[in-house]
Amino acid sequence: MAFRFVHTADVHLDSPLRSLALRNPELGELIGNATRRAFVNIVDLCLSEQVNALLLAGDLYDGDQTSMKTARFLSEQIRRLDQAGVRVFIIRGNHDALSKITRELTYPETVKVYGGRPEAIALESGVRATPVVIHGLSFAQAQCSESLVGKYRPRVEGAVNIGLLHTSLAGTRGHDPYAPCNVSDLEATEFDYWALGHIHKRSISTGRCTIVMPGMPQGRDINESGPKSVSLVTIADDRTVHVEERVTGIAQFERVVIDLDGVADWRQIVTKVEGTLGAAREGANSEHLVVRLSFTGRTPLAWQVRNDADLIKTEAEHRASVIGRTWIEKVEIQCTDLVPADRSNGDPLVELRELVGSEIIGSEAYHAALIDIGEELRGHLPPESRGTFGADQEEFRATLRLLAQEGVEDVLARLHRRKHDEAA
Repeated sequence: MAFRFVHTADVHLDSPLRSLALRNPELGELIGNATRRAFVNIVDLCLSEQVNALLLAGDLYDGDQTSMKTARFLSEQIRRLDQAGVRVFIIRGNHDALSKITRELTYPETVKVYGGRPEAIALESGVRATPVVIHGLSFAQAQCSESLVGKYRPRVEGAVNIGLLHTSLAGTRGHDPYAPCNVSDLEATEFDYWALGHIHKRSISTGRCTIVMPGMPQGRDINESGPKSVSLVTIADDRTVHVEERVTGIAQFERVVIDLDGVADWRQIVTKVEGTLGAAREGANSEHLVVRLSFTGRTPLAWQVRNDADLIKTEAEHRASVIGRTWIEKVEIQCTDLVPADRSNGDPLVELRELVGSEIIGSEAYHAALIDIGEELRGHLPPESRGTFGADQEEFRATLRLLAQEGVEDVLARLHRRKHDEAA
């Protein structure tokens, strides 16, 4: 008889809101509760599929959690699994190592939380022809700069061997290096399946063994976009492995581009917004869709769109509410003039744009001052929001350059509108 389990990681229960753009109270409440609702979806999946086990490969919590509401919620969900006879295997990741609840919560006997020493738990075979052994090792501290693979117990001959490991693998942009290792290191163990965690993007390797990074079951901001899911895994008696992706996310973040190239009528913009949002909602896999709209292209309405960005956002929010279960997280304006500016006509705004672009924004002194301001501002942000400007120094500087250019375009748009109104 096959051994079936759900593999997930990086749930980050009750993670604080990370996006500074979540100003809508209803949207804030939706995202604030999304990690819990996604975990309920995971438990529901375990019960409906009648799996043997749930594997949690680290970062069930989001850090130094002190809320007993979180503990009560988790206890209730674990109780549901316990009553159905579903075993639960948990390793602590870097965030869990900071959590007080991780150490204080008492689990039923059907739950195994691995400690700082490697263990190999053999499951009762029952009607299964092949025994199953689940290996695990938790982070003892929040930091783990060395590989943990060599510390795991050797594979058990004649059994299906499954390993749980929280790791950054060989390194991924935007993720700190924790318990680094390579796919070849994992394959050398000759385990049948490695249940990984830590990297929030899903990936699967099917070489000498099946290695799965399930991603996270619920995104928390626009940088964690796309449908979020878990893995439903079936290992047959002949040790063949079948992995299915099952969507669990409540709210799906997506960047949606609206091309205004050549658009010369405001009503066309509204029509494009409605059509694009409708298509995005149709293609979404989750219950709710949270959209960051980006307007691009060359249009004679570029000035007006920038000047009336608040009206664009209001219109988009209205269309989203009509579509249903669709939310506007933010609107970005990146469109430009249809016709390149002609300095020969003596327009002072054209001259001002060229002056700012070439002599101010393009100067090293300006960029140095901009970086100083940006770093000071970032230092005042809470830790969970500091990634807003980028995952590394390169992204940080690129974001500042983009913000500076966007600021210039916005100011020029307001000046252009004022000039137009005075002329009228």
